[in-house]
Amino acid sequence: MGKLFDITLILNKIGITEGWQVLEAGCGQFGYFVFPSAKLVGKSGRVFAADIIKSHLEEIERRKRTDNLPQISTIWTNLETWQGTSIDSGTLDAVLLVNTLNQTEQRSGTLKELARTLKRDGKLLVVEWKAHDLLFGPKPEKRIDRESLKALAPKLGLKLIEEFEAGAMHYALIFKKL
Repeated sequence: MGKLFDITLILNKIGITEGWQVLEAGCGQFGYFVFPSAKLVGKSGRVFAADIIKSHLEEIERRKRTDNLPQISTIWTNLETWQGTSIDSGTLDAVLLVNTLNQTEQRSGTLKELARTLKRDGKLLVVEWKAHDLLFGPKPEKRIDRESLKALAPKLGLKLIEEFEAGAMHYALIFKKL
């Protein structure tokens, strides 16, 4: 995934700093954003790595111990379920949702749950595949039109604050919780 887009650029756009509380929702087994985020938040911050596949979380736990990053906590969750993340409402500074929304059936419910966890002025990053047909990635019908996300955001108490190309195959949207 690191070759698909520039993780450092994306994290810099969000502005994660020391002491932040961050969630990577749908972190997968490699936690591409979990580990760099953990270094940014430092020992005074916290990074939650959430996924529905337990073996992915076990791999994150192994690497967390190896890399001595106690600020990482794993959460087994169904993002489509209200309060499924088991994170208190209004506690997170940032939520990262990278190449995950296209895998959900309840996209609106997933975004509603993630918005719930954000503090006022907290940031939600969504990175998804561009609509054009590619040789890999999700099927075209599973890809999410960025305009539909931008239209849904105000209904969830979110305001678009930045939109950028996250690589040749991805777009990124950063929303702020109002």
